[in-house]
Amino acid sequence: MAVAAQKQPRQNLTQKVIETLRDRIVSGQLKPGDKLPTEQELNRELGVSRTVIREAVASLRADGLVQPKQGVGVFVMAPPPRDSGRDGGRDGDGFIQISPQKISDVIEALELRTAVEVESAALAASRCSPAQEAEICSCFDALEAALQRGDLSEAEDFDFHLSIARATNNPRFVEFLGYLGNRTIPRSRLREEAGLPRNQALEEQLNQEHRAILEAILRHDPDAARAAMRQHLAGGTDRYRSLARAAHRRTSLAGE
Repeated sequence: MAVAAQKQPRQNLTQKVIETLRDRIVSGQLKPGDKLPTEQELNRELGVSRTVIREAVASLRADGLVQPKQGVGVFVMAPPPRDSGRDGGRDGDGFIQISPQKISDVIEALELRTAVEVESAALAASRCSPAQEAEICSCFDALEAALQRGDLSEAEDFDFHLSIARATNNPRFVEFLGYLGNRTIPRSRLREEAGLPRNQALEEQLNQEHRAILEAILRHDPDAARAAMRQHLAGGTDRYRSLARAAHRRTSLAGE
């Protein structure tokens, strides 16, 4: 069974692990406060690599279903409530339903993020405490390390933006990003669908964009933070459009 699983694309394996663990959490088999099995235990049980397990846990973390505690393990969180009264008619998952398989959803969400996060960065530069500065720096370091290792970095990317939202000291910014989740950062999935290799130059560009945001906040320069965030998210929109076009071309050619 393990040998057969290893022949499948890693993306498919990751999704299967996500669904398996999500089902256990939602069904109550794994309850809030329970510790997830270790990577080694999941490796033996599910027959997938540790990289696949880490990617699955990162996705569940971004969806608020698990929370790692350094040196202790990964713990189950209470599933976020579904509130059909806020969704504007979109499937009852928060106030907006985002499908990472639908590029128009991703672009629309990025436009919303730009409208909100540009001001979020400016407020963080004006209001953040020393402890919040340290958290933003820690999230940036984790993101930079993931990029340098060549790992998927969507969860770390989202955590960086979330730390900035927290530094506004306005919980509504945090709630807003929490509704959207890291499904608005699907670059790895789109790159795989387009059949494109990892682009080291692009990874370095992303790192520099995040660093510019960080440095502006640490200088307590709201205008520079606002401009750096706007440039980063506008660039993200353009990058996703390009990746989506490449993925669509590849899918069309495969179907011919």
